[in-house]
Amino acid sequence: MSKPTVLITGVAGLLGSRLADYLIENDIATVIGIDDLSGGYHENINKDVVFYNIKLNSAPPAVDQVFSTHRPDYVYHFAAYAAEGLSPFIRVYNYQNNLISTTVVVNNCIKYEVRRLVFASSMAVYGNNKAPFSEDLQPAPIDPYGVAKYACEMDIQTAGRQHGLDWCIIRPHNVYGIKQNIWDKYRNVLGIWMYQHLNGHPMTIFGDGKQKRAFSYIDDSVASLWKAAIEPKASKEIINLGGIHETTINEAAATLIKIIGEGEVQHLEGRHEVKYAWSTYQKSIDILGFEHRTDLETGLTEMWNWAKTKPMKTRMVWDAYEIENGLYDFWKK
Repeated sequence: MSKPTVLITGVAGLLGSRLADYLIENDIATVIGIDDLSGGYHENINKDVVFYNIKLNSAPPAVDQVFSTHRPDYVYHFAAYAAEGLSPFIRVYNYQNNLISTTVVVNNCIKYEVRRLVFASSMAVYGNNKAPFSEDLQPAPIDPYGVAKYACEMDIQTAGRQHGLDWCIIRPHNVYGIKQNIWDKYRNVLGIWMYQHLNGHPMTIFGDGKQKRAFSYIDDSVASLWKAAIEPKASKEIINLGGIHETTINEAAATLIKIIGEGEVQHLEGRHEVKYAWSTYQKSIDILGFEHRTDLETGLTEMWNWAKTKPMKTRMVWDAYEIENGLYDFWKK
């Protein structure tokens, strides 16, 4: 029996690259990858991925050609710009990059009759619901990024009802690990701290640092992500996926400082964000066989050892925001 063909958008990012590694290293599937390299890096892409450098929202014909050529059995849509706190100041970019790009993928999944679309949504859809967030809560996002992700979820579900598209929506949270982008000023707090320390700066925390999150080591999730495509019980299910132990931002920073052996913290002004945000996980265990194997100290040690070996790339900084009304001082030019 021939191996299935899997298409991964965002294949140069953390989720996409590590899932591709898992599928290829375990001889599970042939992997086709799409990425515009705006937030991921070519060096992250496994050499056996058939790669296309395409920007989803501006090149629908090129995306159609990839689907037509390879006829993927399963599609993982991971491409996104997940700068949640920045999204109110880049609304147009946020919706084009997250929502419009998703519609291009959904159209092709319908047209080429993929077996299942697995979509990486976000814990951001829960907004200010009471933590821990369970999948049956009514989403109530508080920022444009969360709104975009929830709109994508609704569009995918609509395609399921009208066109028979099978889907599984995954809501990962605070994922980290090797191959994460540590050079983006606006997202991936653990990576931001590593970049700051490597460049002789203090590790910055918004507000009092008492915000709570559950961090998710990527390698704990890749087997479950594969099951999201092939497990019958995952059909048309929404599933939280990731770490099961919540921690404060202050505690996370202290853990990284302990690993490095030095470092200091600088508290900045608070920003518009959910204070307490972590999720339930039983559904991921029951349906996807998820196992939380890597505690924060172990995972951060692995990531820090990787980060130290990487060259200092040009940091991602926005040249101009769409609006600057209410922009935080720490992002002003």
